[in-house]
Order: sequence, then structure tokens, then C-alpha cells
Amino acid sequence: MLVALDVGGNASSVHGEGRAARKLLDDAREVLGFALGCLPEMIVFTSGGTEANNMALRGVQAERVLVSAVEHPSVLAAARASGKPLDLIPVDGEGRVDLAALERMLGGPNVLVSVMLANNETGVIQPIADVVALARKAGALVHVDAVQGFGKIPVNFGLLGCDLMTVAAHKVGGPVGVGALVIRDGLVVEPLLLGGGQELRRRAGTENLAGIAGWAAVSRENPLNIKVLRDELESSLESAVILGAGAERLPNTSCFAMPGFRAETLLMNFDLAGVAVSSGSACSSGKVGRSHVLEAMGVAPEVAASAVRVSLGWNSTAADVRHFVTVWKQLVARHRARQAA
Repeated sequence: MLVALDVGGNASSVHGEGRAARKLLDDAREVLGFALGCLPEMIVFTSGGTEANNMALRGVQAERVLVSAVEHPSVLAAARASGKPLDLIPVDGEGRVDLAALERMLGGPNVLVSVMLANNETGVIQPIADVVALARKAGALVHVDAVQGFGKIPVNFGLLGCDLMTVAAHKVGGPVGVGALVIRDGLVVEPLLLGGGQELRRRAGTENLAGIAGWAAVSRENPLNIKVLRDELESSLESAVILGAGAERLPNTSCFAMPGFRAETLLMNFDLAGVAVSSGSACSSGKVGRSHVLEAMGVAPEVAASAVRVSLGWNSTAADVRHFVTVWKQLVARHRARQAA
């Protein structure tokens, strides 16, 4: 990233500085294409996953949109803003897409299906291969939000078989503020941003060269292998309910609930102890509200009200987990002491 910042040129300019910037951009696109299992020219760089999701849901020429009920808010909001008729695909108690319901909903021409690879709150991995197979049979397009999965489980655009895929850098330790929409060759997606010819005229605006270079660098790293830490953390959560535990999940994500607690109280107490955890989507900044994901899963309101999400990152350690467990046990002990008083 420091090298890219020193280049200083605009990758759209023809002078020497511009050509140097263009080379960095092209090299990064090639590295990311290899990491994502797609041709480099299929990658459209964006400001992050939210922009990429909006570009997919609002830019594809579809007459109807089917979106899973547990999608990220940026997918749900973009689908509603697209002006296209929208139907939500139900999920089971573990948060997995109801494939039988999806098959019934797929009738009619020009349908776009959007199902995430893995959920941002529970870590539950969706049966994308089955979703794609059903969509192909019905002649529908498929968009996959793979932001949560990239860098934690294998993510390969070609093997997933979808038409569009969203990814972002920061979930795997890359810079904040850079993402991409991967678009199948030959598929037309109308741009959200106009005013320039960048990204093969699919996204106007000077590219975030330093961010893209940083993302390419981190994409060379091996996927995170921290399931053992997640399992150690969950085994210490006595009396807690692990949401989505019956499904295949990301190795770094745990969503648990402790009836009798309030999520906002837990968040504040963890924060005071130097532990950063979330409730619901991290993009719902500044508020702790009811989770639409847990509601769609049929989780009881009193259980959902105490749900907390813990994400282990690229730099998480066993010491971090031990500290979390210590804080958790102190919170439980204080809670039980108050109940007994």
C-alpha cells in the first residue's frame, strides 16, 4: 500500500505516472482474479461490499428478485430500492435457505436470486450449489454475497457457478473501503456511478489504488484456520444457546444467546473489559435492534434479545479467547449473584 501511495498517478492517465498506476492496478486485478477463480476483467472494484451488492441488485435487468430472508441489510435494501417485485425466501431453524420453497418461487422469466455464501451474524453457510442448480433449471440468474466467506473458506467464482459475486477486503484483514463485484463474462450490469470510463465503463471514478494493492497483498495469504479457537470459546459458554449450531458454519463466527441477559448490557460490559463483540449486523452502527436474521430463523424474541456475535479475525489468539471466557464467566457469576440476592 505504501508503494501504491508513492506512485500517485491516476490509472486512467496516459503519462508515465498514470501508466505506473495502471500497472499496479492490472497486477492487483490479476492476483485477485486468481484468488477468486475468475478472469481479471470480470472484477469491478468498488468501495466495499455494500456498493457491490447495490450494483448487482439494482443493475441487473431482471423482472423479479428473490432474496433470502437472512441477507445482509445492503442486499435487502438494494432489492427493495430496485423497484422490482421482491419475494423473501424463507429459511429453516438453523438459518439455511428452504430449497423446496425456493423451487416453488422460481417460476417466471428473468428472475434474479440473491443468496449469501455465509451469514454475517451466525456464520451459517448456505447450500449455494443447490441454489444455483435450481436457478439454472428455471433460467434464473444468481448473485452470491461472499463477503463473509472470502478468506475463511474456499471461495471460487467458477466453482460456485453463480453469475455475480460480491467480495470485500476488510473481513480478512485487508484495508477498509475496497470491495468488488465479480460479473460473469457477457452479463450486462448497469452502472450505479456515472461520469467516467473506469472499470470497463461499469463503475465511474478513480480507483482506490492503495486499497486495491493492499487487498491483493492479503489475498495471497492462506485462508484463516481458527476453528479450534472458535470451538474452545463455544465450549466455555455454559448454559448459552449457540445459534445455527446444527448447520455448517464459518470457522471464525459464533452467535450465542443467554436468556435473562440483554444484548446491549453484554456489549457494554464486554467493551469495558476490552472485548469488541457485536449484536446483529455490524453495519447497523450505533444501535442494538432486533435481528431480522434471528427472527427469520424463528428464534424466540426473549432469546434473540440476548444474542451476541463473536468474530475471530486474522490476528485473534488463544490469549484473546481466554480473556473473553474470563470476562464471560464473571458476567454470568454477577448475574447469578443478583438473582440469588
